[in-house]
Amino acid sequence: MWWGTVIEAPDPGALARFYSELLGWPVGHEEPGTAILAGPGGSVYVVFQQATGYRAPAWPPADGEQRPMMHFDFQVGDLDSAVAEAVALGASVAEFQPQENVRVLLDPAGHPSACASTRADRGRARRG
Repeated sequence: MWWGTVIEAPDPGALARFYSELLGWPVGHEEPGTAILAGPGGSVYVVFQQATGYRAPAWPPADGEQRPMMHFDFQVGDLDSAVAEAVALGASVAEFQPQENVRVLLDPAGHPSACASTRADRGRARRG
């Protein structure tokens, strides 16, 4: 048995390579219009699929804009280092940040994801 999710992207191969570098998971398959990231053990897959007319989701969600349909959450020990690594690979830090111990990042295709610190001492809410 396996499970996975499909993420639309303007360039599936490039987005798969971004997450491959970020997570250390191999790109298990790539063909025109599709790239598949294979998680550890081979039972979890993330499929990146070509989307004609792709529009990056707006963060934070805004009326009349493409809304985020899903996002990844990553728990990290050192928030600043994790953010720096993701940015070095091509992510950007979103302007709006909802919590002190979380950083919302945008992948190269504009999908939001969240890095959350495991440190309990950073719990105040923060606005951009």
